[in-house]
Amino acid sequence: MLELDLQLATDASLPSEAEFRQWCELALRQRTADSEMTIRLVDEAEARELNLTWRQKDYATNVLSFPADVPDEFLDIPLLGDLVICVAVVEREAAEQGKELKAHWAHLVMHGCLHLLGYDHIDDDEAEEMEALERSMLAELGYPDPYAADEPEISPIVTTKDSE
Repeated sequence: MLELDLQLATDASLPSEAEFRQWCELALRQRTADSEMTIRLVDEAEARELNLTWRQKDYATNVLSFPADVPDEFLDIPLLGDLVICVAVVEREAAEQGKELKAHWAHLVMHGCLHLLGYDHIDDDEAEEMEALERSMLAELGYPDPYAADEPEISPIVTTKDSE
């Protein structure tokens, strides 16, 4: 079961909580344990501040993933981690890339969830595995391949860990 804490730090028009839950559950279905996670939807100022603090990059990015990095014996909850998503960047990217906004939301939420599960795209093999999962999940929802050759790539999504 997924315990989802959806935090709205913006007045923007957003997908429904049910849609966020659907996208997370699809991305997390390979995980058999219960999961608890937070998605915080923010404006550009907060996204920029977090990106600067955690990545030393002075701009708002689309998604930041913060995997829970606490040994299981110290938690009595199945904490997976947090996603911080900048609404304005998601909307701008979808418009610039000619993508349906809801499809782009689904992609970014699922991509972030995969990062929380430990997937990454640092090397080509990891990127291919992660992108294949994303394509498959999005296809299940009837959304197009976000990495299709005729569509521009999205900006990088980053996982922040103490080890990086």
